[in-house]
Amino acid sequence: MSLRFKAVEEAFKKKALVVSAPAKFTSEYYGKYVFTTSTMSKYLSKDVMKSLKNAVQKGDTLDRNIADYVALGMKMWAMELGATHYTHWFQPLTDGTAEKHDSFIDYAGGGPGEAIIEEFSGKLLAQQEPDASSFPSGGIRSTFEARGYTAWDPSSPAFVIDDTLVVPTIFISYTGEALDLKAPLLKALSAVDKAAVNVCNYFDTNVNKVYSYLGWEQEYFLIDEGLFAIRPDLLLTGRTLLGHESAKNQQLEDHYFGAIPTRVASYMRDLEFEGYKYGIPLKTRHNEVAPNQFELAPIFGETNLSIDQNLLIMKLMKTVARRHGFRLLLHEKPFAGINGSGKHNNWSLGTNTGVGLLTPGKTPEENLQFITFIVNILQAVYKNNALLKASIMTAQNAHRLGANEAPPAIISVFLGTQVSAILDKLEKASSKEAIVVDSKKKLSLGIAHIPEVLLDNTDRNRTSPFAFTGNRFEFRAVGSSANCSSAMTVLNTAVAAQLKEFKAEVDAKIKAGTSKPDAIFEVIQSYIKASKPIRFDGNGYSDEWKIEAAKRGLDCETSVPEIYKAYTTPESVKLFTSTSVLTEKELHARNEVKWETYTKKIQIEARVLGDLAVNHIIPIATRYQSFLLDNVVKIKAVFSGDKADKLSALDSALIVEIGERIATIKNAVDDMIDTRRKINKIESEYDKALAYHDKVLPYFDVIRYNSDKLELIIDDEMWTLPKYRELLFIR
Repeated sequence: MSLRFKAVEEAFKKKALVVSAPAKFTSEYYGKYVFTTSTMSKYLSKDVMKSLKNAVQKGDTLDRNIADYVALGMKMWAMELGATHYTHWFQPLTDGTAEKHDSFIDYAGGGPGEAIIEEFSGKLLAQQEPDASSFPSGGIRSTFEARGYTAWDPSSPAFVIDDTLVVPTIFISYTGEALDLKAPLLKALSAVDKAAVNVCNYFDTNVNKVYSYLGWEQEYFLIDEGLFAIRPDLLLTGRTLLGHESAKNQQLEDHYFGAIPTRVASYMRDLEFEGYKYGIPLKTRHNEVAPNQFELAPIFGETNLSIDQNLLIMKLMKTVARRHGFRLLLHEKPFAGINGSGKHNNWSLGTNTGVGLLTPGKTPEENLQFITFIVNILQAVYKNNALLKASIMTAQNAHRLGANEAPPAIISVFLGTQVSAILDKLEKASSKEAIVVDSKKKLSLGIAHIPEVLLDNTDRNRTSPFAFTGNRFEFRAVGSSANCSSAMTVLNTAVAAQLKEFKAEVDAKIKAGTSKPDAIFEVIQSYIKASKPIRFDGNGYSDEWKIEAAKRGLDCETSVPEIYKAYTTPESVKLFTSTSVLTEKELHARNEVKWETYTKKIQIEARVLGDLAVNHIIPIATRYQSFLLDNVVKIKAVFSGDKADKLSALDSALIVEIGERIATIKNAVDDMIDTRRKINKIESEYDKALAYHDKVLPYFDVIRYNSDKLELIIDDEMWTLPKYRELLFIR
């Protein structure tokens, strides 16, 4: 029996693990391993708690003496949970996380030969020095300049995982440039807070803080571990580089929201228990559209914390999957021909007074504030549509965007009929009119035992990459494997800059003698007209939209290396520098990293594809061709003339087809390798990435097409790679 068939047989034998709840009620163990505010109160004094709270909420500088007290309490708490080590947990420019574990132990007297004690000081909590030269920096750090700093982010609570106290941190170079994704995010959140507060004060002077909120929806695939292990492409790249689609995939639409398979349900249950221990409020779980594709989603939270929780849950998802005999796939397009995976970012703004700034109000003034923020967001997205696309674009996400399960590689905004109608009315109004947003309407279904359905004031449009969904915007174009920080940094920065511009224009009109309501209305009206090209309520999948979007002046670029250039346009540099989120030097450095990362990902895939073609596909095809040749020889040995030709005609035709496809594959692999060698000599990271996109990627399609055709021809027992029908339907 072949290794593939053994893996299939073992997969069918696996049963769901029995998973028991840690306690009777979730609330009894929720956040058990997180140093939450309530936990801190047991280990820290009220004065220390107050200083820490002011640092987080008001931006006060945290005194190093306070850090000593926090570190002491944190260490006591962590050791009670079995922690023996600590680590600074940061987000380098790899889209992942990094950590270096150190033990609490130190010499009691400060020198060798002394007794051992457990120590964790404020200095160790507040700052560490990892090797910055070993992480991508885009040239900011030379290889011989190793020093970099991680610095504690007190706004995201520490937690204990396994035997280690984990402290969320930022990561900067020796000269202060950001080398991570968290530092710019925190600056963007601060910028949108300040800008939004200033605008809110037009309507309510009690507002002194505006929070950015995020609720992510995490899509993923689960594949049986045994089948995964014998697919080198899945193992090394996270996606299948070869594989003909299954006769049945998602065309019956029977998987979406269907009954969750028992092994998967057990996995989900286990994962939720783990997530709750870390204070991750997982709320939703269900089957997604594609077979063996699923989704989980939490209750929304503050953006910085929510992103850290997403990074942690992705780690937990992988760990728990192994426990259940699965492998987790977070690649945006692991299988051709079926839906890929996204991570929809539901984003909103809210005040310290409890008002959702993207929620319609009950009075004309409240609705004027609502429309003010909606229109400014529209203007921000319109002016920065290319940059927003660059924030979510990766080599992986490029496979997903534009397919029939994800938004196209064009940023547009869907508002829904009601809000669109309001903006259309305001655009043509000659003076400020009362803005009325209807509450949810009732829809009677005419079925006696079914209650009336409350219609929301906006529909859903799954083809829109940036859609208003009633009290938030859903940024649907973010990829499933992505760190949300990139998208959230750009979005919050763009909105912050736009709100600053709005306030300056309104203040200028007020200074010139216009009343405040009229000044706000006049500026809003000009923005409604200016941002109209970004509004699109139709089918974003259609070819007609691509043509229309180009006419509207929206960015329609599809080449990943070209898309990244949006970060360093004069407009983008001004955006980031004016809000103090990123310097021009940091922006250029990050693009260097993005281009280099793109190149390396395509390099790896090209090597794996070449290996699969030469060491798997061609040998198997040749073996089957030999089998057919042997059969033809035997037929002609038994029969003669027309009879022999007739009986051997099918085999002879297959022999020719196999030979032609083998030759095509081999030539394409050889040409691809030769092309790569030439491209690798290019020094410019941008030029190299562009060459890989334009000259190497096209070979992938040629090799895959012919390999997939061979899969349909060759004897199933000879085929060594697990097929789509096995990968997607064994649960």
